[in-house]
Amino acid sequence: MRLLLHMCCGPCATATLDHWAGDGADVTGFFHNPNIHPLLEFRRRVTGVRDLALARRVHVIEDLAYDPSAWFREIVGEDASGRCGRCIASRLRATARVAAASGYDAFSTTLAISPWQDHEAIREGGGSAQQEHHVEFIYRDLRAAYPDSRRAAREAGLYRQKYCGCLLSEWERYREK
Repeated sequence: MRLLLHMCCGPCATATLDHWAGDGADVTGFFHNPNIHPLLEFRRRVTGVRDLALARRVHVIEDLAYDPSAWFREIVGEDASGRCGRCIASRLRATARVAAASGYDAFSTTLAISPWQDHEAIREGGGSAQQEHHVEFIYRDLRAAYPDSRRAAREAGLYRQKYCGCLLSEWERYREK
């Protein structure tokens, strides 16, 4: 099976790639993360994905478009509630669009390894993208492998971020409570 794997970052991709390799999938990575702010953070994360891809010999398609204004208009608009689900769905739609146009059998995401992500939003966003682009979405709950991904990232010297990606998630992570 040819699988296009949305990659949010290098650390989440470590154990996720191991999982799909164990399933016998022929994986191509896809870096599409317009949610990551600021620009230096975006660059750190794409570098982490590149470093991992080089070490694992995995081809990665990179969408390096960076337009925070467009992301905020699309995802946050006038109401920040529900932004995470909209953001996940947007990234999975982009992955499905590339998967369908490039002849992949299916698509998935490294987001499914994180205990911090909304897994219902991942399933819903992937399902909607599957229907819209007519390419199979495969959801696997990989949270049990999260500690392995952290260890592998440390061992590989990959940059490990402290927040999901957007400015609002950074603020939520570091604000005084």
